[in-house]
This record gives sequence, structure tokens and C-alpha cells, in this order.
Amino acid sequence: MGIVFNQSYKNIVIIIVAIIIGGFNTLFFYPTFLKAEYYGLVVFLLATSNLLMPLVSFGSQHTIIKYFSSYKSKKEKDIFMSSVIFIPMLTIIPISLLVVQFHDTIGNFLSIQNPIIDSYVWVIFLVAFATSYFEVFYSWARVQLRSVFGNFLKEIFPRISILVLLSLVYLGHVTKENFIWWLTGFYYLRLLIMMLYSFYLYLPKFYFSIPKNITEILTYSLFIFLAGSAASILIDIDKFMIPQKEIISQTAFYAVAVFIATVVEIPGRAMFQIVNPLVAKALNENNKKELESLYKKSSLNLLVVSGLFFLLINLNVDSFYNLILDSSYSTAISVVLIISISKLILMSFGCGPAILATAKFYKITLPFSILMAVSVYVLNDRLIDLYSINGAALSTLIVISFFTFCKIIYLKYKLNIVPYSYNTLKIFVLIVFLFFLVNLLDFGDKYLIEIIVKSFALSVGYILSIYKMQVSNEMNTLIKKTLSKFGLQKFS
Repeated sequence: MGIVFNQSYKNIVIIIVAIIIGGFNTLFFYPTFLKAEYYGLVVFLLATSNLLMPLVSFGSQHTIIKYFSSYKSKKEKDIFMSSVIFIPMLTIIPISLLVVQFHDTIGNFLSIQNPIIDSYVWVIFLVAFATSYFEVFYSWARVQLRSVFGNFLKEIFPRISILVLLSLVYLGHVTKENFIWWLTGFYYLRLLIMMLYSFYLYLPKFYFSIPKNITEILTYSLFIFLAGSAASILIDIDKFMIPQKEIISQTAFYAVAVFIATVVEIPGRAMFQIVNPLVAKALNENNKKELESLYKKSSLNLLVVSGLFFLLINLNVDSFYNLILDSSYSTAISVVLIISISKLILMSFGCGPAILATAKFYKITLPFSILMAVSVYVLNDRLIDLYSINGAALSTLIVISFFTFCKIIYLKYKLNIVPYSYNTLKIFVLIVFLFFLVNLLDFGDKYLIEIIVKSFALSVGYILSIYKMQVSNEMNTLIKKTLSKFGLQKFS
């Protein structure tokens, strides 16, 4: 797990910096410079492009992860990489032709509730194209076990781009109407940088031939594309459906709450960049012991770190919202708790999704994804009407909880491995206990002081409890090293 911890640590730092920058964008600059209507528009366009992205990429980024380590000779790898970068063209070309032909029809459908959307239909497809190929070249770097720079481009680069553009909007150099077009251009600049970096890491000799197992590769790509398309519905369908049922500003309020809640999955986003290729390698080599170790350790360590993030977010969310100038955003406070619970459950599954996506029984991801997509759509359609944006959050929690349990049972049946242990239960009990204990602290309207005191007390209490319970060797080693750096060895 050495390389995992090394790159995961760096990726966590990158994502935290990205979250901080994104926090300023989301909580202050967007509401101030674009207002709720245009912010809601940006959220809708990017969410819709994310729904389209799996269709455009045709699963090629996952195909690279799964098959690259299965080839032994450089020539085989070169032939494979020469072929796989053209897979997205199987869908990009026909989609482009359809958009040209039916642009007005698509625009009319998407802008029924909010006419402002009609002028930006092409943005959805252009961003989807750029994001798809970015993920392809990011996977290209990840199979070389080099995930940090790509993670920087994925997490920090777009947020810095948004910060720059919002500043230009404030200064009057970019109009609100043109903001999204400039942002689209930055997505293509990011793609170019990622492509050059990937070729720097591994420049194949390009062959005009196809791999011997091309049928197997295309079959896998097809299934992952279908499963990814369905899975993306779970991620972004709420932001797509809310504008169809509510005024578009509600999408902005919901997006801010989801943004805050997704801090809980920072450790997972960091670790999966390097763990997923290792999972694929263990499966390709039929190394059951290594696979089980990755499964259990990723589950336990992600739960430990994500648990701390969960507590820090939800125990300070009320004070945090009170520091935001526009009080209307605070109507989504409940969304933060609901979504963060779903993220915590997902993190406890560890690298389970990677195992499902790269094992010989990968085809099961398709029915799982379809059932999850249908479930979340049906629940959203009903619960948004009943509970507005809280209903959208509840839909996500219900679907993730139920299907994570089903996937755990399935992996137990197929591989006889489970991610949980007695230590998992101890961590969950600690999280619940500290949540209710620290929540008793009340500083009135001294919101900043409350955030500082709660965060400090909670962090110290949580980290010491994890250390004394000895639930994770990796975490205890990390805590010891951290204490020694500050000359506090006696406390360890």
C-alpha cells in the first residue's frame, strides 16, 4: 500500500486545495457575480454534459485501466493504446450529426421551464466531448501509476479557470452571457495539456492494426459505456430534474449543498486514482490475496478519513451557512446531511466499484446501474414534488444505501470477500457518538468561533480515539509519523 498512500496523500492535498478554491467560487463568487439564475444555468449545463459523457467516451477510459496491465510486450501495449484512443469516435461522430440535425428540437425540450437554456445547447455536447477525452488520457497516465498531475488538472485547473473567469465578469471584461463559452474553451485547454503529459509518460509506436482481443475489448467498452451512462444518471439526474420542476435558482441552492457534502468523498477521489489500476492488475494476475487486502484496507481507511470529514462538515454546517451573505442558500442545509451520509456509505465500500468494473463478471455492472438509474429517476420524480430539493437528496441516499448493500452481497457470493469487520462497526459507533456529543456545543451567534472550537475539539478527539482503538495499522503509522514531526512522540 506504499504507493497508494504516497499518491493518495498528494491527491488528497490537491483535492482539498481544489475544494477550497471551489468553495470560494461556489459560496461567494458565483452567487455574487453571476447571481442564482446564471449559476443555476452553469450547474444545469455541466450536469447535463456529465450525463452525456459516458455515452461519448464509450467506456474507453475504463477499458485502458482494465486491459493495459494484461499485455506483456510493449508492442501489444502499443497496438492496444493506438486503438483505444479512437473508440470514442464511435459515438462522437453520430452524436455530432444528430445535434446538428435536431438542435432546435433539443433546445426546445430542455428549455420548457427555463428559456435561458436554449442558447447554450451546444455547450452541453462540447463540454462532454472535452471531458470524455480528458478522462481517456487521464487513464493513460494512471496505468503508468502517475495520477497526481492528472488529478491536479481534473480538480484544480477547472476551478482556477472559473475563478479567473468570475473575476473577469466582475471587472466587466467577460459578460455573464459569454462566461459559459469561455469556460468551455478552458475545458479544451485542459484536454490539450493532459494529452501532452500522457504522451510524455508513455508515447507508443502507433500501429495501424488492432489488438487480437478486439472483440473482447469492444464488448467490455460497450457494457461499461451502458453501465456508465446509467450510473451517471444517479450522479447528475437530480440537477437535471430540479429545473424541470422548480425555478432554476433552486438548482443553485442544491448544488451548493451537494458541493459541501461531497467533501466527505475527498479521500476516495484521491485513493481511487491509484487503487483502481492496482485492482485491475491484481485481477489480471489472479492475485486473490492482494485483491482482498486492497478491498479491506481501502474500505477501512476511507471510512476513517471520510468519517472525520463527515463530522467536520455536518457539525459546522449551520454556522457555515450563517456566514454566507445570501440567506436563501441555507434552505438546503438538510441536503448536506442527507448527501454526506450517502457519500460516507459509498466510501465504506472501498474499492468495491473497481472490482465490479474490472472483474470477469463486469457485466453485472450494467443491470446494477440500470436499476439504480431507474430507481433514482422514479424516486426523484415523486420526492421532488413532495419535498423539493430535500426529496432529490433523499432519493440519492435511498438508492446508494440499498444498492451498495446489494453489491457487497454480490462480491461475497462471487469472490467470498467482504470489506467490513468488527473495526468497521467501531468506527461507525465513534462517528455517531461524536456527532451527538459535539453537537451539544452552542456558541450562539459567534459562528466563526464555534466552527474553530468544534473543529479543533472534534479533530483531536476523533484522531486520538482512532489511534487508541487501533482500528487501522496504516492510520496509526501515519499518526505516529505526524506526531514525531512535531516532536510529540511521547503522546504516541
